[in-house]
Amino acid sequence: MAAASPDASQLPGSTGWFEAARFGLFVHFGLYSLAARHEWVRSREAMSQQEYDRYLHRFDPDLFDAKQLARTARESGMRYAVLTTKHHDGFCLFDSALTDYTSVRATGRDLVREFVDAMRAEGLRVGLYYSLLDWHHPDFTVDEHHPLRGTAAEREPRDMARYRSYMEGQVRELLTGYGPIDLLFFDFSYPGKGPEAWGAEQLMSLVRELRPGILVNDRMGVPGDYVTPEQYQPDRPLERDGVPVRWEACHTLNGSWGYDRDNHDYKDPALLVRMLVQSVACGGNLILNVGPTGRGALDPRARATLRAIGEWTELHGRSVHGAGPAAFEAPANALYTRRGRHLYLHLLAWPLKHLHLPGLAGRVRYAQLLHDGSEIGLQETDGARHEHNNLAPPGQPAGTLTLNLPIARPDVLLPVIELELVEDE
Repeated sequence: MAAASPDASQLPGSTGWFEAARFGLFVHFGLYSLAARHEWVRSREAMSQQEYDRYLHRFDPDLFDAKQLARTARESGMRYAVLTTKHHDGFCLFDSALTDYTSVRATGRDLVREFVDAMRAEGLRVGLYYSLLDWHHPDFTVDEHHPLRGTAAEREPRDMARYRSYMEGQVRELLTGYGPIDLLFFDFSYPGKGPEAWGAEQLMSLVRELRPGILVNDRMGVPGDYVTPEQYQPDRPLERDGVPVRWEACHTLNGSWGYDRDNHDYKDPALLVRMLVQSVACGGNLILNVGPTGRGALDPRARATLRAIGEWTELHGRSVHGAGPAAFEAPANALYTRRGRHLYLHLLAWPLKHLHLPGLAGRVRYAQLLHDGSEIGLQETDGARHEHNNLAPPGQPAGTLTLNLPIARPDVLLPVIELELVEDE
């Protein structure tokens, strides 16, 4: 007998919202958005600060509409959102007393404030991204990722202790100046710069002190509250030392986090929905990124993709929000998620007439297509393994429940059948 999965929205503690939400929005926006050729453009092209500052002098996000962005996120079925407060280039989208390299100094606008207020107004949880790297700060040592690698700057004296103090100060500003923050996404550690370079233990202690209950990711090189597989999809629940861990798959629309005008390798909305369901079926979340244009708007392809996902989540959201893995064995080309007494069968391929569900005979009270609430017929076999004949399929193993499906596949990105389990499930 499979144990019932709890409704994730009822998980104890202040972090149960994360499992209940399951789907989030990531927003990468900054000076690199004007270059429109990847958020690492300064490093990739080894630009000097003077060269890169041509974007600073032209930064004018007149089309950055946080309220519209928040509405779009909510209508897409997202339940939380994360904004890049500072990316690797060091440019801050918030009002910092520690640097003039900010959107406030450049344009008079605190984009983090606008973002936080708008997301809260739409009922979304708020997360902030903060890069551990900073190619603008004079004390951040030049390494293999730094735009000034291979130049005389490598020999200049730099003091990472002063940089760590700067980071701590900015994290304090973010966690004390913008109200309750639900999630903090640090990025990232690599060979040569790990926990010691960031003062990770001390920084994590500061975060816990300022915001008890906040969720922090794992990218400082010390244990965090959740792990962040990037640009790949786990195909099973994630564990560390045999213990399940909370996780969030991070994905872009087209392979670039920042706006990349000439990158047209977009993922199909149907693929993104399947990735969302697969994440939930494996006990994880999906955060999907958009990179606004240099003026701050979402490009037409991003808007269309989110609109298509929203049309699916409007009808099928309860198969992912508050749902999690199911203990039952799914048939081929299908994924199960579960929320309380409801089991959700996501059909990656549409079968002809019959779908056989192992182990569910006697365990399902009712079945319906989720998008329109239309009933699906149920049939249980006696377990006799008779051979097929010209007019009848072969028998199924004992305990198999057969669904009688319509011939026509529903016109949705991913069909879902909702199975109501009997009371003792």
